[in-house]
Amino acid sequence: MSLFVGLDISLKKTSICILDAQGVSIFQGTALSEPAAIMEKLSRWREDIVLVGIEACPLSEWLHAALTTSGYDARCLETRHTQRFLSTRPNKTDRNDAHGIATMLRLGHFKPVHVKSREAQLLRALLTGRRQVMDAMLRIENTIRGLLRVQGMKIGVVHRNRYSERVMVLCEDDPAVLVAVAPLLAARDTMRDQLRKLDLSVARQARHDPICALFMSIPGIGPITALAYKATIDDPQRFAKSKSVPAHLGLTPKVYQSGEIDRSGRISKSGDHLLRHLLTKAAASMLMRTSKWCALKHWGVKLAGKIGMGKAVVAVARKMAIIMHAMWLTGEVFRFGSGEPVPNTP
Repeated sequence: MSLFVGLDISLKKTSICILDAQGVSIFQGTALSEPAAIMEKLSRWREDIVLVGIEACPLSEWLHAALTTSGYDARCLETRHTQRFLSTRPNKTDRNDAHGIATMLRLGHFKPVHVKSREAQLLRALLTGRRQVMDAMLRIENTIRGLLRVQGMKIGVVHRNRYSERVMVLCEDDPAVLVAVAPLLAARDTMRDQLRKLDLSVARQARHDPICALFMSIPGIGPITALAYKATIDDPQRFAKSKSVPAHLGLTPKVYQSGEIDRSGRISKSGDHLLRHLLTKAAASMLMRTSKWCALKHWGVKLAGKIGMGKAVVAVARKMAIIMHAMWLTGEVFRFGSGEPVPNTP
């Protein structure tokens, strides 16, 4: 007898539904959202369970790894596709969602998503932590600028290493303002120190990783972008073609075609936001900052003269994503080609 298991996971409890091949409900219940508790509920039918479905959520990678290690064929289901299927039901409950997930597995009407390896998850955690510290530091800096501007004190353009010194110089004649600014400045300096430690950790990992070393042979690609690309793609073999990677990252235009209407819009932005942001920054750095010319920069600068720098940056980022995937598969370093400077570059 073939059985299909649907798991609707929440922070504390998980709803479980087991269906047979004819859609008859074998079991419906709940368990704590812990691998041991869930597998204890499933142990009675272990030999007959064909598939276990988990909707993608913050706990899904952890539970998927535990179920797979225990011998279950677990699949993590794509969220948007699953939600559209479950939205056809009139009543939204965890019990009904678990039944719907099991039904999707039984019918074969589901889209599995790639579950990242533990190495990729740890890299992603490092990059996300760095991003949060940097964002918090910038918010504090902007808050200090706003508080001082009200008092007529303008920080102006200053290097981050001299930011605290500049604030203290401005506030030395007005101790009352310093009372409000000093705690913020201390928090900012602490975050600056932690950000420096995170940057060193990122640089160290990228330097000792042969795949990241390949990526960093591309002008504009630094250790952060290289690690983010590796953590997001994780397994290059899951893409049949390198040209499929930009669509996964949301770097391809959206298309709307119906009847006589056929138009392309802006990029879909449906993939990973952090990597898409880093790739566009790397493309902008290649086009506007790096001095060494290559065929890719030559193409991007010529394109910028036709359609503008903004669209050219996105186009170069899209090509970067393709090139990096091909380099990962072949193990070759970046080919600079015969690109020559373009006269009157924008």
